[in-house]
Amino acid sequence: MITIKTKDEIVKMRSACAMAARVLNAMVEYADVGVSTYDLDCFGRDLMMELGAQSACFHYPGRKSPYPAHSCISINDEVVHGIPSKNVFLKDGDIVSIDVSVFYNGYAGDNTKTVRIGNVSKEVERFVRVAEEALDLGIAQATAGNRIGDISHAIEVHAQKNRCGILRDFVGHGIGKNLHEDPQIPNFGPPHTGPILKPGMTLAIEPMLTFGNEKVFIADDGWTVKTVDGKLAVHCEHTILVTEILPEVLTLEKK
Repeated sequence: MITIKTKDEIVKMRSACAMAARVLNAMVEYADVGVSTYDLDCFGRDLMMELGAQSACFHYPGRKSPYPAHSCISINDEVVHGIPSKNVFLKDGDIVSIDVSVFYNGYAGDNTKTVRIGNVSKEVERFVRVAEEALDLGIAQATAGNRIGDISHAIEVHAQKNRCGILRDFVGHGIGKNLHEDPQIPNFGPPHTGPILKPGMTLAIEPMLTFGNEKVFIADDGWTVKTVDGKLAVHCEHTILVTEILPEVLTLEKK
């Protein structure tokens, strides 16, 4: 069942998403050559505590064990759910997807950016930009009267046009009092299908693209999703609100 948020709930969603955006953008600035993914996660954790927010992924139930960190940090061929480590340091030329989800005042906010570390090739720069463009195109379809499939199809068309693989087993989602709610939002599929979008729906739209084969596997840690061919992956995400007019991006940090 897809929840329609009340005016009061929308205010709370805006606050939660503002917190998620603030933490993510601070982590993006902190990420640099030589920083361990563990220290990057701790930096985010401390900022969440300072702001009065809690990580929505910490101790999230998993197949083998609860998720052990406060953010998901996925490097290069890791698509999503990468576990921070004291032994993994960011290097020049890496790309790292930082996924921050928080609970604040009873509601969740969720956002992700893929960061270029140091100097990356023009090819890699373009790959990351394609995913960001796909996210923007998907968001543009999140208008009242459209359907979930219109979001999915816009992302798929742009990804395929640019010869990127699309994850099939992991999708975007509704969000509110829970981090994951109905509906599921695939990054592929035919337009004009699925639930009709209505004002008050809040959605986490998140393209997950690969630089090569779209096949992935879950590492032995039970969480980290990696590309089978070892090629790069990129992940970006915003939480949005469907309105009577244009979609409102709730995880855009206010300047």
